[in-house]
Amino acid sequence: MHIIPAIDIKDGNCVRLKKGDYGTAEKVADNPYTTAKSFKDAGCKYMHMVDLDGAKDGTMKNAELICDVAKSSGLKVDVGGGIRSLESIEYYLNNGVNQVVLGSVAVKNPKIVTEAVRNFGNKIIVGIDAMDGIVKSEGWIDGSDIYFTELAKRMEDVGVEKFIFTDINRDGMQTGPNLVQLEVLSNSVSADIIASGGVSDLSDIKDLMSLNIFGAICGKSIYSGTLDLQKAVKLTGR
Repeated sequence: MHIIPAIDIKDGNCVRLKKGDYGTAEKVADNPYTTAKSFKDAGCKYMHMVDLDGAKDGTMKNAELICDVAKSSGLKVDVGGGIRSLESIEYYLNNGVNQVVLGSVAVKNPKIVTEAVRNFGNKIIVGIDAMDGIVKSEGWIDGSDIYFTELAKRMEDVGVEKFIFTDINRDGMQTGPNLVQLEVLSNSVSADIIASGGVSDLSDIKDLMSLNIFGAICGKSIYSGTLDLQKAVKLTGR
């Protein structure tokens, strides 16, 4: 299982939120470039980046900064937040990003996901962000009536090979990942699963490893110091 550290960008700063609430934004690092370098120095191969402004507004406000950090990091970087068109996807993939994460469009305009997979193949990841099992979109502000496994099955049917699953209630809370829903999702599709939300320490990493999933995104736990990134990478061997 890969350890995938996260950098979330809001107004050009590295921040973390609690449960996706923009009112809880807390600056957690001074410099995204040195933060990314510290991830690589710890032995990580992947990094997850989010344009929080983009996620809420459907724009690419921090795209230039994100691409520059990605290019300079030496890591395989996936990016989400505000990616609503094929042009946005192409911009990121042509500017140092390895994969893009589509969230809101998977709910509101799934045809774009179909076209994206046709054009870009396994460079497309779908982000499934759920509260009590029900998918939310637009920076987790808008609700839906779609259950998380149903969205995953629909997206797998159009060729998506990787999902990031976030339990919104646990995101940024360090209360442990939602192992039950992650296992249900893993058993529902054959695609790779990346867990996001709730990781606190090495015991959570061990629990996730038992699910045989592709990776675990870690954010708040790294910045708060409850998770030793180097030890986590050593534990997983990835």
